[in-house]
Parts: sequence; C-alpha cells; structure tokens
Amino acid sequence: MASTVARPAADEMPPPATTVFGVRNLTVRYADGTVGLRDLSLDILPGEVTVVFGPARSGKTTLLRVLNRLSDLVPGIHVAGAVTFRGTDILAPGVDVPALRRRIGMVFAVPTPLPGSIRDNMTYGLRMAGLTSRPLLEERLEQALVQAALWEEVKDRLDTSAFSLSGGQKQRLCLARCLAMAPDVILLDNPTSGLDPISTDIVESSIQEMKSRYVIVLVPHSVQQAARMADRAVFLLGGELIETQPGPRLFTRPRDQRTEDYITGRYG
Repeated sequence: MASTVARPAADEMPPPATTVFGVRNLTVRYADGTVGLRDLSLDILPGEVTVVFGPARSGKTTLLRVLNRLSDLVPGIHVAGAVTFRGTDILAPGVDVPALRRRIGMVFAVPTPLPGSIRDNMTYGLRMAGLTSRPLLEERLEQALVQAALWEEVKDRLDTSAFSLSGGQKQRLCLARCLAMAPDVILLDNPTSGLDPISTDIVESSIQEMKSRYVIVLVPHSVQQAARMADRAVFLLGGELIETQPGPRLFTRPRDQRTEDYITGRYG
C-alpha cells in the first residue's frame, strides 16, 4: 500500500512569516492503524535549538521523519495536515524530495559510517551531488569537521578507515557529514544516546555553537539533556502536543500537570 497525504482545509491559518517549519493539524497513521501523531500544530523558529521530548512512542521520531520526508519510506503510512518549510508545502505533489533532504539533514541515534576512509565518508554526498573540485571538496570537508569538533582528532588520518573511530567520534563524523552538505536544518534523533559523558558534552557544545547558523531540532536522550539544550521545548505524549514553551520556562514552570509529572519523574 502506498503512502498517502491528505490536504488541509483551505481556511486554516498560515504560520508566522518568521517560521522555518509550520506544522498544522498533522496526523500520522501507520498501516497497522497505530497513530504516530494526532492533530499536531507547531511552529519551529530560527536561531534556537528546538527540543522535542517525551516518553517512548510519543511521536518524536515520527515528527522528525515527516519534516524531511523520510516518512515516505514507511509502507502504508498516511499523513494528513500541512507542513511548510520556509513557506513551501513540503507534502505537495511534485516536491523534489532528494533536494529537500539535502536542505534538511538528519543524524540518527546509531552512528552509521560508510565503508571506506574518513575522507570518503565526508566527500561521498558532495560528490553524489555533483561537486568535483578537489580544493572545494577539501575545504568543505575541513569546515564541517571543525564545526563538529572532530578536525583536530582526525586531520592527520583522513585516509584511515572510518570504522577505526570511537563511538563518539563516529557520531561526530555523521554530524560533520551532514554539515558538509550545507543544510539549512539539522534534525538530531537521540544523537548522544550511546555516548559516554565526555563525548556527550562535546556533541552538545557543538550543537550550541551551531544554532546561530542552522535551524536545529533535537530529540534528546533524557529529560536532563532536554533541559540543558532547549531554547524552546516541545513535550509530546501519546502522539499529542501537550505544551511548548521557551525551554527555561517549561522546565521550571510547566503549564500542564502531565508535563510536570514527566519532567519530575512521576510519570514515564
């Protein structure tokens, strides 16, 4: 069964002009009838880290996958509602999905280096996109590795296997590989879930340094990380948006009792 997209009503309010992503009445249902998201409306703004958190099966990863159309790869999925990216309807027929994914990169919980060297990993996507200039490839490679706080650790061994890196280095390599494509947005799905505290701190510091240049949406591995990282926090529960506020306010003065119960450990 092919995936389907239902269009929203014409009279729904558009997102504010400054919004990067405008999500309106988004409902996602899987082939087995499971609802991943239910009637979710949300604006994602520039210049801040938006943290989407909640217990397992709350719809966090589902939301990320809709934002860059990876949801298309799920057989039988049904997506209803509207999602705009900088004012363009990304669910509309005819959208260039590969081009969209180059602008909206994603880094997953489990780092997945490609077979080959560190250099091969960093230049593969660029070469597939048609970039052939060796000097420009090297420039983009170095710039991305610097931004991911990995350059100093690997600059003398770029031609060694990416599989020789530590877990934390592999995760930063995957982040750098995403950055090398010069995206507008970085979606991060539990990017530090398997890392030690030192590697986690390095990745978190890199994310904070990048938020002025990229729109960042982060699914954290813990409530503690959510509180540390969120400029804006979005709490999902059972596929529904419970509340969203600036991070410092939500974690100290949540409006909804369910949010308070979750962040204080009384629920989930």
